[in-house]
Amino acid sequence: MIDNVLSGLGGKETGYLDMELLRFSTAGSVDDGKSTLIGRLLFDSKSIFEDQLQSMKEASSRMGDDEVNLALLTDGLRAEREQGITIDVAYRYFATPLRKFIIADTPGHIEYTRNMVTGASSADVAIVLVDARKGIAEQTKRHSYIASLLQIPHVILAINKMDLVNFSKEVFDNIQKEYEEIAAILKLKKIYFIPISAKDGDNVVNASANTPWYNGETLLRLLETIPVHSNENSLPARFPVQYIIGSNNDKHPDYKGYAGRVSGGSFKVGEAILVLPSNKRSFIQAIHEGTKELNEAFTPQSVTIQLDGNIEIKRGDMFVKFTAAYPRYSSTISLHVCWLNAVPLRIGGKYIVRQTTDETTAVIKDIRFKVNINTLENIEDEKTVNMNDIAHITINTLKPLKYDDYSENRITGSLVLIDENTFETVGAGMIVSDPEVFSYNI
Repeated sequence: MIDNVLSGLGGKETGYLDMELLRFSTAGSVDDGKSTLIGRLLFDSKSIFEDQLQSMKEASSRMGDDEVNLALLTDGLRAEREQGITIDVAYRYFATPLRKFIIADTPGHIEYTRNMVTGASSADVAIVLVDARKGIAEQTKRHSYIASLLQIPHVILAINKMDLVNFSKEVFDNIQKEYEEIAAILKLKKIYFIPISAKDGDNVVNASANTPWYNGETLLRLLETIPVHSNENSLPARFPVQYIIGSNNDKHPDYKGYAGRVSGGSFKVGEAILVLPSNKRSFIQAIHEGTKELNEAFTPQSVTIQLDGNIEIKRGDMFVKFTAAYPRYSSTISLHVCWLNAVPLRIGGKYIVRQTTDETTAVIKDIRFKVNINTLENIEDEKTVNMNDIAHITINTLKPLKYDDYSENRITGSLVLIDENTFETVGAGMIVSDPEVFSYNI
């Protein structure tokens, strides 16, 4: 659910619509060059329209810049341009002959932690920028912690402003060594290191002659080749039902299909499935993706499944494979929550819970601890959770939820909390069966 609310498509390279989609986010400390990097990536890959380029030239001139300020391409809000910082999450879209991309340029300021969680929650890759002159900062640890919390499969440490340290290999190696120690503690899955100059374009789209000691890929080439959804199809099969589709065809008055998105593993025609929570058994009769009939559907395809027989099924039910690994089923849920609202979370507070396609209400039972977002230490007995805070909490739901641990499945292991009165999304939760999973001290 987080990747729906906090936001893909998969396919073979047979055309633009079928091209593989990669989502990535950028993060880093203030002035590390996140927006400039994205601007350079789009500019050098020729993904900027002429009118956009002209607009940036004019804006740069008004600000007194002799060169085009590429950060203006993503810093779209007036307040951002006036202050020279990123406040909101800026989404940009572009494509190369190999892949489509969605970029989430997220803020570096601690007061916009919620914005970073929003932008990074559905990312396949997190690009964390480090200023080569300053090295690893507290915010580097904080953003890396969030990448670990969100189980982002790939993290690229882009060591920027290498031109300001004379493209020193020693500086690069020292930063890489220090970050590898942090990454090991945070249990980050796959780490890549790239020396870049976002301002001048070194190793962003084109390989740089200034780093003859670096034999790795450019940033764009790495983004084009990193595996996407590499393990999702090996996960236990999950299909939360979103819509029930009836027939308006007189020839097939009894037609009934169940539409949704495959949220783990795959489903094949003829397979036995179990409908949760009713535990009714059936067989898959047909699978359709639009007007196309499929023999098998994979994560994260959106499809309609027809079953054999007439079973009472409603929105929020879940299909799983019969005799396979089943999701957990409980009314007491432990989770990490990033609080998104100015009104603090309160013990005993009642909220709407949305998880996959299901909805219920919940009461906050306890706040186990809060995370010091700068030192990454757990603050025990802290019962105040304000906007941008991350805490481990326990909730009791009115009806049981069907879920997996977030570390096992980012879709079925996430949820959002919604204010009953304003209907604002106030919290984004990652379900954890063991609170120590994300308990770090650096």
